[in-house]
Amino acid sequence: MTSPAHDATPATEEDRLRAEVERLRTENRQIHQALAAHAVIDQAIGVLTVLRQITPRDGFTVLRAVSQHTNARLTAVAEPVLKHAQGGALPEELRSQLGAALARHAGPPSGGPTSR
Repeated sequence: MTSPAHDATPATEEDRLRAEVERLRTENRQIHQALAAHAVIDQAIGVLTVLRQITPRDGFTVLRAVSQHTNARLTAVAEPVLKHAQGGALPEELRSQLGAALARHAGPPSGGPTSR
């Protein structure tokens, strides 16, 4: 009598290659998504750096703090900051959290996202 493990047909080389191609496609898609998110976050840090005259490190710290306090993904915080830099309005909760995080981590305002 054979066990079920011995009865299973081993995967063919073609099946193994198909699985590997699918794994690589998934990994590639995830890398592209991460790169796009990273670009948005970096641009938002740049906005804060220019508008608030803070260091990039402080800009990231501010975005991260807002992300944690609003329980939102970092990109969900960064995207409205970018839109605001292009003339859009910040949602009130984000404006409030951003103002508080800037006060905690970046000193007094010199104009920028929370001064409109």
